Amino acid sequence: MPIGSAFNSGLEGFNRASQGIERASAEINRASIEQQDDAQLAQQRQLTAARSEEAVTAPVAKPARIDEALVNLKVEEFNAKANTQSIQTADDVLGTLIDINV
Repeated sequence: MPIGSAFNSGLEGFNRASQGIERASAEINRASIEQQDDAQLAQQRQLTAARSEEAVTAPVAKPARIDEALVNLKVEEFNAKANTQSIQTADDVLGTLIDINV
């Protein structure tokens, strides 16, 4: 495998990992906002029910997408580190080849 190919593969992998990190971060942010909105809605229901003396039912919880997003964030972190190591290794090999040919 040519050195340039190893650099390009590492760089492409790192870019994909960066994009995955951005997606996971956006999903975490979105899930956090939705959870805050759900909590505010539940509080409003409780206040309304307390005023009208109706039975208060617990809100139905949405599936926790934040857990999946956190896992994806960690996976992409490992992908970024692995691709960084690939780039570093290609750089070391290139340095060694230059030293040998000098």
